[in-house]
Amino acid sequence: MKEHLRDKKWYPGTVTACVAVTLYVVLTHLAPVLGAVRTFLGYFGPLFLGSVLAYLMNPLAMLYRRTLFKKPGRETLHWTASIALAVLTLLLFLTFLLGTLIPQLAESVTMLVNNMEGYLASLHALTERLGVAETLNLDQLVGTSGDLMNRVLSFLKDNVEGIVNASAAAGKGVVRWLIALILSVYLLASKASVKGFALRLLRALLSKRACERTVTFFARCDRILVRYITFSLLDALIVGAANAVFMMCLGMQYTGLVPLVAGVTNLIPTFGPIIGGAIGAFILLLVNPVHALIFIVFTLGLQFLDGYIIKPKLFGNSLGVSGLLILIAVIVCGNMFGIVGILFAIPLAAILDFICEEALLPALEKRPKS
Repeated sequence: MKEHLRDKKWYPGTVTACVAVTLYVVLTHLAPVLGAVRTFLGYFGPLFLGSVLAYLMNPLAMLYRRTLFKKPGRETLHWTASIALAVLTLLLFLTFLLGTLIPQLAESVTMLVNNMEGYLASLHALTERLGVAETLNLDQLVGTSGDLMNRVLSFLKDNVEGIVNASAAAGKGVVRWLIALILSVYLLASKASVKGFALRLLRALLSKRACERTVTFFARCDRILVRYITFSLLDALIVGAANAVFMMCLGMQYTGLVPLVAGVTNLIPTFGPIIGGAIGAFILLLVNPVHALIFIVFTLGLQFLDGYIIKPKLFGNSLGVSGLLILIAVIVCGNMFGIVGILFAIPLAAILDFICEEALLPALEKRPKS
């Protein structure tokens, strides 16, 4: 009987030595290795973005498939029409959002720039009343704010090359997103074949029971992520719209900028509403301190309703994760992956929670105790 290579006496020691040397080289040259990995993954950036867009549009396409194309038969045509409607809905929503917000944001930014000198003077007066003007040293800033436009023009003149490079990078980003959108359409159209290939691969690699458990695990992760993303976006939209309606009813300024900041920061778990409320209050403080105080009171009341009424109604008990675990997940994921990690900290915490509760702890409890 022929002896396999792995049965040789020297094989385990050789493999261990090779792994140790490889690990030592990687750790001693970590920065170049990570740079090479990032460069390599960068070639697949549009594919990753397309996969994310396809994953986000899939629930909407499924909704159209269930509601508008109920009759059996012509499945391929019905699914293609559902994808087209999902893409059209996304494009119409983005067009409406940009068409509504960009004029208001432009007006808000223009007003902010035109009134910058008055805002700085108001801020300086406030710091004098509080007795911290000398500490903050705002005199020079207030005195030189009149030539703000000259400073901006000088900055633009001295940084033409950087501005051109940034514009080129922005153009490449737009092209990358367009390619990702096209790829997402192809991925959605090939959804059945991709799922079939993945299932065949799992069945070839794993036992029947392990394959079923793996499929069940990913299906549950999918439900958690889809529910979290969908209702987080809906909740942010509700919070932003409530801020906009409230501010317009009271005649406050920056009714385009502040609600947008409040809605976007509301996506950040735990700390997001605090950040959004602080930014909005500071912007309004420069214009009207009374409006800033009213905005703070309204934000506290809205976050109370959002935390105890709106979010429980939206999420139900599907993400039943303790507050301590969410806080730990936000801190750890934020340090590891930045803003993306913070945004997905809650579903990751929910996935880890059910892994521990339903897989890890039962397996440890069944172990024979010495």
